[in-house]
Amino acid sequence: MRAEIAELKDAIEQSTALLRRRLDWPTAEKRLDELNAKAEDPTLWDRPSDAQALMRERNRLDQSMTEVREIDTDLADTLELAEMAELDGDEELYEEAATALRGLKARAGKAELQALLSGEADSNDSYLEIHPGAGGTEAQDWASMLARMYTRWAEKSGYKVEVIEAQAGEEAGLKSITILVKGDNAYGWLKTEAGVHRLVRISPYDSSGRRHTSFASVWTYPLVDDTIDIEIEDKDVRVDTYRASGAGGQHINKTDSAVRLTHEPTGIVVACQTDRSQHKNRSNAWTMLRARLYELELQKREEAAQADAESKTDIGWGHQIRSYVLQPYQMVKDLRTQVETSDTQGVLDGDLDDFMGAALAQRVGKSEED
Repeated sequence: MRAEIAELKDAIEQSTALLRRRLDWPTAEKRLDELNAKAEDPTLWDRPSDAQALMRERNRLDQSMTEVREIDTDLADTLELAEMAELDGDEELYEEAATALRGLKARAGKAELQALLSGEADSNDSYLEIHPGAGGTEAQDWASMLARMYTRWAEKSGYKVEVIEAQAGEEAGLKSITILVKGDNAYGWLKTEAGVHRLVRISPYDSSGRRHTSFASVWTYPLVDDTIDIEIEDKDVRVDTYRASGAGGQHINKTDSAVRLTHEPTGIVVACQTDRSQHKNRSNAWTMLRARLYELELQKREEAAQADAESKTDIGWGHQIRSYVLQPYQMVKDLRTQVETSDTQGVLDGDLDDFMGAALAQRVGKSEED
């Protein structure tokens, strides 16, 4: 067996062995049998919320285990093909087998990352908020660049994006934006992005062409369903209504349909203006508030997430998780994992998987050490 084939084989086998350990294979097999038996119960859908939770768990577990089995089978088949090609001296067939193994290695690596998404709310849809730091138009423009970056990432990843609330800057950019990213494991991936993001560039708003540094904070929290009980006292919440921002003229909203909720004990503020109906915006805002409080509880249980929350207390120097340098050189660097790339445009166009994967692996690694 040639060196490259042997190295690919070892890497793939290491990934599948790690996947089996993370899944706790014997326990996973028993659990899947239990879930399959419960799914056949004709009375299951008498309790829709319980049934949906059960089916989500069953499908995720089945998909993970099926992926491991398929990788094992494909590896064995491809190694057999490589052996036949070597015996026959067929270089073209041998290269075909090597190419297949390279693809299988990438597939195993992706499955390995997916297996890290085992947190309580990782599979949920995710809210993502962006707020500019000090700096006026420059920082607000950076917030809009981040909003575009995450929207591009979500679209490339097959997620749907809905803008829940957005406040435009006076000249350009955004004073704030909240988006909802819908899809399996959206929160699991996006939770790694919470923190302060720093931009260094020649400002397009500076006539002198000077270099500027801007900051913006990103917050993420999972959408919670009715199966998660979050108690909120009405007396603890201040409700404000206001006129939603719009394009102006005949398109401007002439009623106070937008809703802002302030949870007094925690200081958490959420707002929604996505609908013309105040009633619907109020309902959505309460859902967002429940999600924020739930995320706060998750942070208390997880030391790494708590560290992320603390990093968001000041949108400025010394608190950033990632730097995006466009001048005097091109570099995006994550200060937690040291992952970096000179492809700044690719990152700003949504190529975030390497950063997210490394942050997720680090986060899970610290949890396992604890």
